[in-house]
Amino acid sequence: MTPTSRTRLALVLATAMLLAADATTAVARPADSDAADRLRRDTEAIHALGVSGVQARAVAPDGRQSVATSGTADLRTGRPVSSDGYFRMASTAKTLVATVILQLEAEGGLSLDDTVAHWLPGVVRGNGNDGSRITVRQLLQHTSGIHDDLPGYTTPQEYYRQRHDVHRPEQLVARAMAHAPDFPPGEGWAYSNTGYVLLGMIIQKATGRPAHQEIEERVLRPLGLDRTRWTGTSSALPRPHAEAYQLFGPGSLVNVTDQVAVDHETSFATTTRDENRLLRALLAGRLLPPRQLAEMKRTVPVSADVQQWWPGGRYGLGLVERPLTCGGSYWSHEGGDGGYITLNGVTDDGRRSAVVSMSEARGDTPEHILAQENAASALIDHALCAGSPGTP
Repeated sequence: MTPTSRTRLALVLATAMLLAADATTAVARPADSDAADRLRRDTEAIHALGVSGVQARAVAPDGRQSVATSGTADLRTGRPVSSDGYFRMASTAKTLVATVILQLEAEGGLSLDDTVAHWLPGVVRGNGNDGSRITVRQLLQHTSGIHDDLPGYTTPQEYYRQRHDVHRPEQLVARAMAHAPDFPPGEGWAYSNTGYVLLGMIIQKATGRPAHQEIEERVLRPLGLDRTRWTGTSSALPRPHAEAYQLFGPGSLVNVTDQVAVDHETSFATTTRDENRLLRALLAGRLLPPRQLAEMKRTVPVSADVQQWWPGGRYGLGLVERPLTCGGSYWSHEGGDGGYITLNGVTDDGRRSAVVSMSEARGDTPEHILAQENAASALIDHALCAGSPGTP
């Protein structure tokens, strides 16, 4: 066994033992009634905006869980929302990708200061793009300047036409290379899904295995996240799940559940239970050595246009830091894809966490989008501030 293998084995064994103890505690106590009531009221407030289905789960420091649902999982049948139904993880998977990159860095498999060209020669070039000037750290932190141009849909017609399209990572990167960079590397901040497509390619180059397999072996299995599953090029989700809806405009609410994820290499379906466990384990130091976790939490300000979604937000390496109304801050990475929008949060010590998943994206107007985001952010803030002095 190589030193790297021994390091990984020790990490896996330690994580498994710690999570076994945590899981036992989590089911041993009933939810606090005040916390459960607040969570219920917050899910109902989101549903009252017109969101068809909402499920939320909050975990207290002593492991007590509060679970709430509101609305319906299926507008056609009226089926109730499952308290632990599957949903698309979407961009929350960026935290998984970043965790694997930082594990590889801890093992000496790569450096955050490596250039993209070092691992993927000739891939990032043209129109002012230069992979020899962009580092792995900049990809992780959205400071690479690479323009984002992933396929998407804005009308029902585009959805039906594109929903089963399968895109190779190289095709997605090529789309971005058709554009000039948004800014020179390291001189700005702009959210770039393409940057994380490149990180998945780097993981495969560094390990010889697809990124989703490294995520499964290094994160999901050690944590016992058996309800987080790679969906790949499948357009379906495991059951149970709420149907996902997209509001394109007045009278244009479409069931968009059936679709292939654009970046299918790192597309996962998960549950509120598993997403809470992931965030708690990560911030408690169960997945990364102290130095790598500290690197993950070194943040930069997000761009001014993103501040309306993440007021006071700062971006680390695959993690967002946001302020709490009760003082301090929390860590998160929301995800939105195919009608599912999920917000989450965990306190800095990993002891208190919350996840809310909504199965309708009200994307017809900026006002609807922001109202939905704000209501979900309030739910997370209330759950993480529960028990703090002055918290209602």
